[in-house]
Amino acid sequence: MNGTKLQQVFYSGNHPEIIAKELLGKVLCTKFDEILTSGIIVETEAYNGRTDKACHSHIHGETERTKVMFGEPGIAYVYLCYGIHHLFNVVTNTKGNADAVLIRGIEPMDGIDTILERRNKSKLDRSVGGGPGIVSQALGITTKNYGEDLLGDLIWIEDRSISVKPSQIIASPRVGVDYAGEDAKLPWRFRIKGNKFTSPAK
Repeated sequence: MNGTKLQQVFYSGNHPEIIAKELLGKVLCTKFDEILTSGIIVETEAYNGRTDKACHSHIHGETERTKVMFGEPGIAYVYLCYGIHHLFNVVTNTKGNADAVLIRGIEPMDGIDTILERRNKSKLDRSVGGGPGIVSQALGITTKNYGEDLLGDLIWIEDRSISVKPSQIIASPRVGVDYAGEDAKLPWRFRIKGNKFTSPAK
């Protein structure tokens, strides 16, 4: 580990959009079968469990699928999208509030050969780290990691002193949440300006 593992207090703020911005430049790490892979977080989306019609916990309440969102912060909420894409979210706020941040893009760092193999790619480009389903595949995260403690040794996030200034952050509406009415317009998708591993503009 080259940086400092983020502790629960980092995830416990009550504004998911602030945490989503603060996660930019942090490093998402996994260690499965003794293989370390990681990537700089370059794109996120915030979801508010109390008011946000795009948030699973707000739409469905506490169900078997969403129950970890209502638990402690710093836990992995991983769900299957379209039956094929495993999407990795970080539970934030405090118990019962059910906020989350979706990790949408990473710039690969550690274990690049393994990341390329997982993605069946031969070179580093956006197809290796850009997009939430791609992030999980690149780092080996699946729904088996639902409820994983991000203070543990399988999945965690580090601060490696990578600076992202406010002027480098682009805020825009989230992707694929048109069903959320007015909430679909919230500028809660955050990207590092100019990074080639972020998704195209909406």
